[in-house]
Amino acid sequence: MGGPPVQRRLLVVDPCDDCHGLLPGLRTAGWEVDSCSLDAVGDRSCDVGLLRLQPAHLERPEAVKELIGRSGTEWIAVLDQDVLRLQNFGDFVCEWFFDFHTLPFDVARVQVTLGRAFGMGRLRGKGHTPVDEPEHELLGDSRPIRELRKLLSKLAPTESPVLIRGDSGTGKELVAKTLHRQSQRHAKPFVAINCGAIPEHLIQSELFGHEKGAFTGAHQRKVGRIEAANGGTLFLDEIGDLPMELQANLLRFLQEKQIERVGGSQPIPVDVRVLAATHVDLEAAVEKGTFREDLYYRLNVLQVVTAPLRDRHGDIAMLANHFSRFYSQETGRRPRSFSDDALVAMGEHSWPGNVRELANRVRRGLVLAEGRQIEAVDLGLHGQQAISPPMATLEDYKHRAERQALCDVLNRHSDNLSVAARVLGVSRPTFYRLLHKHQIR
Repeated sequence: MGGPPVQRRLLVVDPCDDCHGLLPGLRTAGWEVDSCSLDAVGDRSCDVGLLRLQPAHLERPEAVKELIGRSGTEWIAVLDQDVLRLQNFGDFVCEWFFDFHTLPFDVARVQVTLGRAFGMGRLRGKGHTPVDEPEHELLGDSRPIRELRKLLSKLAPTESPVLIRGDSGTGKELVAKTLHRQSQRHAKPFVAINCGAIPEHLIQSELFGHEKGAFTGAHQRKVGRIEAANGGTLFLDEIGDLPMELQANLLRFLQEKQIERVGGSQPIPVDVRVLAATHVDLEAAVEKGTFREDLYYRLNVLQVVTAPLRDRHGDIAMLANHFSRFYSQETGRRPRSFSDDALVAMGEHSWPGNVRELANRVRRGLVLAEGRQIEAVDLGLHGQQAISPPMATLEDYKHRAERQALCDVLNRHSDNLSVAARVLGVSRPTFYRLLHKHQIR
């Protein structure tokens, strides 16, 4: 027995008379149709877009690019046959649109194209939510990211300090922002400071502020980051790089809930929730005497560990498509999908720079891509595959092939491990055993 019909929303922008003649048939075919002018699109959302493209649009192409990039959906251009022969018009259509139709309409062909565009959008996870909404800060559907979101929903309502640990580029600041957004303090400030990026002689003033005349160059009072976060959340990134003297001052603040500005003598009460992050081994730093043990225990009341991207194979394609849409406006190019070779190359790559590296490679790929899809070479990954690896034993080759098969199937079927196991021709218990063997979570 089939489920309810899938809702399909079509937005027709700058419709012409011929477009209006097409719409009743599309509604009969199950499309929910909305239409408006380009200037009136606003925050309307859709699954597929249809734009009546005219020469006037090339006079201000940024408006069309912004519409397509912001919506994150597939768009089809409708135009007169002679318009395609205008200079640069064909290139613009190929660059920014999924497909095009010339007038008069072939209704059957239009319906097929709309169906293909809808299916492609669903396949790539495009659609209803704009790419810059806060809910997209922690993208992914792999087990590590699902467990992380579940943990954050438990920790966010508390007032306890949280220590966020993980490799560089795994999204520790995004975790901190999520904790703040889901907390009781969400309407108050979120203030972040990178303890490793500020010169040692300035960090005390940055954290605690200073009074006018406290030192040479202090021409006016400065409110520090801690005080600026009053009522909200203070995020201390790279806390392991905080100098020992400042560690003592921070500990005093955590104990007494008040600060003194540099050059001041009056205590200032401050109510903040403190989140800290580090990619270094704080326990080893405590053993070496470079990090205070009492501060460590003050910060490490609750703990969150972010997973490296190599343990989130099932999220790579989703994240890559997200970044393709996100950076399309910046690069001035249409969001692109990824070729099969590019998906395989991303699955093989170890991602030492984690999600940050993936974002940068996709950004590069958008700029360099010449076809309708981003290729492995555009991502800078082709060279690694082209280099012949040193000869190894047959067992090594079997091990590599087994791991590659797991990575490939997870890229496509991470949401259903039973299907993934069936595609590989193994039982589900065997599939889990192979994941454990190759340390893929």
